[in-house]
Parts: sequence; C-alpha cells; structure tokens
Amino acid sequence: MIINITVKPPFIKLEQFLKFSGACETGGEAKNAIQDGAVQVNGEVCKLRGKKIENNDIIQIDDQEYKCIMK
Repeated sequence: MIINITVKPPFIKLEQFLKFSGACETGGEAKNAIQDGAVQVNGEVCKLRGKKIENNDIIQIDDQEYKCIMK
C-alpha cells in the first residue's frame, strides 16, 4: 500500500521527506537509513541525503512506499 504525502512545491530533500512523512523519527535516523542503502527512490537505491524529491516520486523504506504529491 502506498501512502500519499502532500508537500509544497517545488521539491523536498530526501532526508526531510523521510522525517516529514513519519518514515523516520529523527534526522539522524533518516541519515543512517539513507547511508545504509535502505531507501529507494523510484525503484533505485539512493544514498544522497539531499536528493530532490519531486511530484509523483515513490520512496520506499522498510517495505513501506510513500508517494510525494506536490500541492
């Protein structure tokens, strides 16, 4: 099941998205998950904390998927 997360345009950074969506409780937890290769963006492992997440991107962590919706 994909959870839709609505953010303000034009983008949000991956580390911020993980905290905002509730996928990670802290910035440190988000940083570690990204560095450990536990996060995928649109089906590919992403190790860039500052990766720009844009409209309709799918982020996966711990078998949970989140879809970024820009409004």
